[in-house]
Amino acid sequence: MKASAIRQEVDNSRKSGSLKQIKIPPCPEALALLQDAMNRPEPDLTAVARIAADDVAMSATLLRTANGPLYRPLGPPCSTVGQAMTRLGLTESALLMTSFLASNAIPVTHPRLQRFWQRAAKRAAACRFLAEQLAGMSRDVAHLYGLFLHVGIPVLLQSVRGYGATLVEAEARIDRPFIATENANHRTDHAVVGALVARVWNMPPELMAAVRLHHDFSVLGASDVEPEVQTLVALGLLAEHLMRRHEGLDDDADWAAHHARALDWLQIGIDDLDQWEEASCAWLDEAG
Repeated sequence: MKASAIRQEVDNSRKSGSLKQIKIPPCPEALALLQDAMNRPEPDLTAVARIAADDVAMSATLLRTANGPLYRPLGPPCSTVGQAMTRLGLTESALLMTSFLASNAIPVTHPRLQRFWQRAAKRAAACRFLAEQLAGMSRDVAHLYGLFLHVGIPVLLQSVRGYGATLVEAEARIDRPFIATENANHRTDHAVVGALVARVWNMPPELMAAVRLHHDFSVLGASDVEPEVQTLVALGLLAEHLMRRHEGLDDDADWAAHHARALDWLQIGIDDLDQWEEASCAWLDEAG
């Protein structure tokens, strides 16, 4: 499925299909302004700084990160948003702001998802780290992909009666995949809904497509799926593996069944990943 076909699928389902009743939180105005400032031929530093300064909590997030362990050796503590953005760099600042704005636009209160956005930020950091190890991979898109990978879950919780029970059931069942339980109970799943969020929020098309396909590892090596989309799908599986190892958890079913295909697509070996696991610890410690 090409990204254009997935976009059409999502649009059609939103108009008259299973997504018609799903309420997608609108893209925050500040995020739309941030996207506009960053997507210009020359990103507008002044506009980004103004957006950051307009929200005290977002400014505090930038300062906390700039003064954190990953950046502390670079100089004395930052005391202003401008200093923090200079230390972090414009792109990193924008990604942190996107994470902050997304987590505020889609709050999560369900007891089983208490750390949803913290884990999303950790997954984003893992994706960004992995992208830096792979030639030709966009670190920014990888970061956004990790952040929005499971965003369909809290949106479904807000929109669909009974989805909380489905979440418990899907996590407990071992006889079928997570999204099979979602579809059996609600005729849609978090991958489809996540793609709709990415579509509505004007995220890159390859990100939208990869979110839609992130549990379908048969796309790896498929001739009708863009290579960039396949790489994101593989990257997400590796990022989840690094997170689980970092947290002392066992590998999940997706890793057991599909990691060989993902490694083959990315043209890396398990030894490479083992080396990266240790190097990624500082990134994951900072993010989560």
